[in-house]
Amino acid sequence: MSAIGTLATHHVGLNVTDLDRSLAFYGDVLGFEVLGEGAEKDSRYAFLGQDGRLVLTLWQQAEGAYDSARPGLHHLAFEAESLEHVRAAELALTARGTSFAYEGVVAHREGAASGGIFFHDPDGTRLEISVPKGAEGTEAPSETAPTCGFF
Repeated sequence: MSAIGTLATHHVGLNVTDLDRSLAFYGDVLGFEVLGEGAEKDSRYAFLGQDGRLVLTLWQQAEGAYDSARPGLHHLAFEAESLEHVRAAELALTARGTSFAYEGVVAHREGAASGGIFFHDPDGTRLEISVPKGAEGTEAPSETAPTCGFF
């Protein structure tokens, strides 16, 4: 163990262009609750979580769309309780007109038990909802590498 001990992810902060639009997406569609909101100068922010635990912070201080070619966040992945929950999320996202990288639940790689759905938030940030097991039998976009690396 290093001198600083074991670290775990506490929360992820995302820059967004329209906080209200992002709150509707992350709250109404993905089920995160607003734990707090505020503003400083011309920027607004919100803390989102589940069961009182902070998961995401949204900061309205960006312009333009997410750019996957720039250094920084590749994608943000959420783990679901079951494949049925992944499929329920897919239905909710489809009803909202969300942009998907692939159609349906896909395996992380050919023959993998893990897999999920891959989609974009309103600013184009790449997101994943997956399960560690239960995706056996679903196809993978690439036989040799994890799906999440290719969207």
